[in-house]
Amino acid sequence: MKKRIQYLTQLVSLEILVTAVFFLLSLFLFFYLVHEAVYERGDILDTRVIQFFSAHSSPALISAMKTITFFGSNVFLFPAYLVIIAWQFLKNRGLRGIRIAVIAISSTATIFLLKQLFHRQRPQLPIIRGITGYSFPSGHSVSSFIFCTILIYLAWKTRLARLPKYLLMFFLFCCPFAIGLSRIILNVHYTTDVIAGYCLAIVWVTASFAIIKGTSKNNPPGAGLPLV
Repeated sequence: MKKRIQYLTQLVSLEILVTAVFFLLSLFLFFYLVHEAVYERGDILDTRVIQFFSAHSSPALISAMKTITFFGSNVFLFPAYLVIIAWQFLKNRGLRGIRIAVIAISSTATIFLLKQLFHRQRPQLPIIRGITGYSFPSGHSVSSFIFCTILIYLAWKTRLARLPKYLLMFFLFCCPFAIGLSRIILNVHYTTDVIAGYCLAIVWVTASFAIIKGTSKNNPPGAGLPLV
């Protein structure tokens, strides 16, 4: 029993350490990008990436990216969240549904506020027309990363066999990066917008889970992700 307690203590300590490292690194990189890309207007990385994709894009690739980028839009995510939250309530997991809703709404509000704060203009000559609003950070990157993180958690909680579960989780892990890439290829976001979006999403997810875990009585040490 004593050894088990020691093992759990070490496991929790490692989990906290890893989470803290990811949180701090993501926060540091986000503010570094704010300084370099927004305030100092450094554009070396953004310009080189735009030039690369301008030279190597094809009609088929553009068409695929237009499809992929849809899954990071509010047109898809809003009803998807409603379905997930409604399903949680139907399964008598109302608290989990409320927590998911709070994470989704608070992150969306934060994206809007940050865009208004930084006022970074979007790239010129976007392939998708009619997009308004500011560029930094990429809302598609933030929202899709948070959404897929929640889906990964829900997939982990299922009773699927190990291989299908891991394959599904790997697919969900890759989705936000495909969506972020689509925003760059379609020239509606700079690369730094997308990277900053991922950093913000990591900060938001880790902070949200830490707050939930710290205020929940149903998550003992070693319980893992705390949306239950």
